[in-house]
Amino acid sequence: MTTYVHTIDPVAVQLGPLAIHWYGLMYLISFGLAWWLGRRRLRRGRLPVDTRAYDDLLFYGMLGVILGGRLGYMFFYDYSAWLADPLSLLRVWEGGMSFHGGLLGVLAALWWWSRRHRLHFFDTVDFIAPLVPVGLFFGRIGNFIGGELWGRTSDVPWAVVFPQAPEFAGTPVAQLQQLAAEGALAGLGRHPSQIYQALLEGLVMFVVLWWFSSRPRPRYAVSGLFALLYGLFRILVESVREPDAHIGFLAGGWLTMGMVLSLPLVALGLWLLWRSRRSPTLVAGAAPAPGSDPRPGPAR
Repeated sequence: MTTYVHTIDPVAVQLGPLAIHWYGLMYLISFGLAWWLGRRRLRRGRLPVDTRAYDDLLFYGMLGVILGGRLGYMFFYDYSAWLADPLSLLRVWEGGMSFHGGLLGVLAALWWWSRRHRLHFFDTVDFIAPLVPVGLFFGRIGNFIGGELWGRTSDVPWAVVFPQAPEFAGTPVAQLQQLAAEGALAGLGRHPSQIYQALLEGLVMFVVLWWFSSRPRPRYAVSGLFALLYGLFRILVESVREPDAHIGFLAGGWLTMGMVLSLPLVALGLWLLWRSRRSPTLVAGAAPAPGSDPRPGPAR
């Protein structure tokens, strides 16, 4: 079997000096779908606010993803470069986003929005959690198209040769395709870990969380299931994902930064699920009219 050589152009549209990358389009698609799905949940009474307040929630959440994701990447994965060049934090077009940082950014935005609308923080988080896998799915597809965050070398039939990988530095893509056709690249392909993450953290998590949250659940339950599933899936994929070159393995030739950052999510998810057993359930009802008092009725 011929090893597949990744040749997808990361630029979707080139308008003179302006290049629109697929990764950016994936963000736009993600926010658009999350907005639409959230509107559906809002109509089912999953959060007692009007559509204007919901639109504000999505806007603040978007800012949290971008700012938190960039801050998290620089702090967790490239701290020395940040110290050497603090302005690198602003150059988001150079790449470098962290899910864990983005999660913290979103939680900060949700906390501020919840206080402003006098809602329990975890009622808001439970509402948003089923929408997040949409962004994870398209974000990881964007990573694959961009040929970044690949897996470790493997001889699985679906292994992919990424020309951007260090072992192929300077080798023309046409030459790699010729070598692949001759079978000379067998065993040099890599796990398409971006696709694994898109399927597990994106598709599977979305189906499970959307189903689980399709009827009212006790407070903390949806958030807990999200944290548990993401932590477990991320740790699983990290076992075949190539660690960042400037960080490498943290210990034992297998422990990665992604695993370390995901372990607390597993613990948090288990704790939230345990706490949800005796927690109230937000009563479902129609969203209030614009301008009305958004405070919920008694929780049960």
